[in-house]
Amino acid sequence: MFDLYYFDESGFSLDPNVPYAWSPLGETLSVPAKRSKQLNVLGFLNTHDSGLFASTTYDKVDTDVVIAVFDLFAQQLTKETVVVLDNASMHTNNKFKAKMAGWEQQGLTLFYLPPYSPQLNPIEMLWKHMKYHWIEFDAYASIEAMKAYVEKVIIGYGKECEISFG
Repeated sequence: MFDLYYFDESGFSLDPNVPYAWSPLGETLSVPAKRSKQLNVLGFLNTHDSGLFASTTYDKVDTDVVIAVFDLFAQQLTKETVVVLDNASMHTNNKFKAKMAGWEQQGLTLFYLPPYSPQLNPIEMLWKHMKYHWIEFDAYASIEAMKAYVEKVIIGYGKECEISFG
């Protein structure tokens, strides 16, 4: 028996992704767009037991950042684990591939999705829910408020926040 996780990255900023909202009759609800640095989230989602291992950073997500997060994830494994991921260049370049043998020794095997198939990666649904369904207007108040919202979802995933993959 092994654990199965899906990996991906996503970015959050103060540029609103709110498709619609309810407001009292006669009032206009507005969310001002603001330029901000981007909060990046790198996550591993287990759809079987609602497990989520995630890390946030304001740094640009490149191969070194992805490798660091995979190293952290591999260190906490307790059984054989397969991680499904896409073919982004930061996941397929020589520097990343050079780390694969070491991760396999720690019980971590990688499985690449076919090119251009984000619909096969369930963590994409998590990012969609975080950006379009669960987000609170207060998250757009500041980048710190956005980070608090993202971390609240990460910590609460599987308890307060959950997606059914039935």
